[in-house]
Amino acid sequence: MPTVRTGNNSPFGRKIRIAVTVLGLERQVAVAPASTVDPADPIREQNPLGKVPVLLLDDGAALYDSPVILEYLDHLAGGGRILPKDPQRRFAALRLQALADGLMDASILINYEARYRPVEKHEPKWLDHQAGKVTRALAVLEAAPPSIDNPPDVGQITLACALSYRDFRFPGTWRPNHPRLSAWLDDFAARVPAFAATTPPPA
Repeated sequence: MPTVRTGNNSPFGRKIRIAVTVLGLERQVAVAPASTVDPADPIREQNPLGKVPVLLLDDGAALYDSPVILEYLDHLAGGGRILPKDPQRRFAALRLQALADGLMDASILINYEARYRPVEKHEPKWLDHQAGKVTRALAVLEAAPPSIDNPPDVGQITLACALSYRDFRFPGTWRPNHPRLSAWLDDFAARVPAFAATTPPPA
């Protein structure tokens, strides 16, 4: 059985866990834990970048990273489910996924700077550079929140995970100035039970 390896706190892994459920693949795809900081974990052999998520296939091959895995899961479910077949909708979903992935990347780098470097060694220019990405992405999304399809597409799933990661690591920092986006995330949570089911444990 194909197996997704990821950490509970990874927003990129959460995308995959949500997709497995909304595509009805729970009996076809297993989910197993992985650690990117444990040298004994085989994640570095499964993905030379040492990142999660990684999808281990029955033939021994490994797929990474999350956009590739999502495309494989959509294929496994018959195609056109979370990756629309219509070109206009497909590229809109892929563009939204890229923007939300970038929002997650920048947020994670800011979090890592705080977690792994002492305050006196923080680099303000680096933090401002990442914060600018976050600010611009949220502004674009606030101006025109996407729809929520049934099932949600790869862009919508990724955006929900990105915004939830902001709630998880930076509570209270984005919702007050982005009411439409905040309402969008609450609506997504209400419509997609897999979102609540994949909520990371308290930090």
